[in-house]
Amino acid sequence: MTAPLAPAAAWLRRAARGYHLIDHATQLYLALVALLILFFGTDTVPGRPVLLAAHAVGILALHALIRVHGAFPNWRGPGFLRHFYPILLYAVLYHESETLNLMILDRYLDRAFIAFEQRLFGLQPSVRFMEAFAFPLVSEFFYAAYFSYYLMIAGVGAALYRQNRQRFFHFIAIVSIVFYVCFTIYIFLPVVGPPVFYVPIANFPDQAHLPFYPLPFPAAVSGGFFFRLMQLIYRYCEGHGAAFPSSHVAVAVCTLYFTWRYFPRQRFLHLAAVVALCLSTVYCRYHYAVDVPAGIVTAAVVIPLSEALYRRMPAPTAGPG
Repeated sequence: MTAPLAPAAAWLRRAARGYHLIDHATQLYLALVALLILFFGTDTVPGRPVLLAAHAVGILALHALIRVHGAFPNWRGPGFLRHFYPILLYAVLYHESETLNLMILDRYLDRAFIAFEQRLFGLQPSVRFMEAFAFPLVSEFFYAAYFSYYLMIAGVGAALYRQNRQRFFHFIAIVSIVFYVCFTIYIFLPVVGPPVFYVPIANFPDQAHLPFYPLPFPAAVSGGFFFRLMQLIYRYCEGHGAAFPSSHVAVAVCTLYFTWRYFPRQRFLHLAAVVALCLSTVYCRYHYAVDVPAGIVTAAVVIPLSEALYRRMPAPTAGPG
């Protein structure tokens, strides 16, 4: 290493003391998105100065948290935040990626996805699948399968937390990186998904000219408990422009990966749940069919790469937090 770079490298090593893979990944994601906002969001991102400030504060706050926890490892408050902060960021960063999804490109790509699926299948799977099986038991099964995504994350995480804290920290790191990769793709590839057929999208002026719009839901489907539950979740917790790849599929595959490693008795039950979830993303009209293999490929690429990085870095230690 050349002499002028040596002091900078030494400073970086000191600054990163106590960092784990998840910390580097979170800092990198926050910095990357901040740079994108800085260079591409001048005229397209509302509240741009606030977002830039929030990212700077987030980076500094995370660094401060790592330092405080390193200095006082027995303090439960910083210990809890030190290990659980990624979970607290998922919803915030997901919604931010939707806010930024027209920052790089100025239009949604759904017309191209619809045309591609029409050429590939000769129909729209996200429309015809439900129409072909518009029965209460079938629809409730698939909506329950879609809802199981939240249970997979919480269930596998809680089971690993009770079984072995090191495995839990490992789980959080890999799942978080899968999320960050999906969020980054959403910023560069804005795709709403099948909701363009039935939900008015403010930034989609030619939506009325799409085929099937406005698309009704069969009465046998819309009266179900899980249908209404998912409608409620999407009204308050989900948004538009984050369809390709399916993060539900990618993260579900990631949870299956940890079940396969650490809970052999539940392997095939979890596998069946993931297969049902993959089908449900199309049946329930949240994703185009191509979003599903894209989610699987994302997980298949990101998980081994993240594992290789995880093995090269110091593992988190379980403390009282």
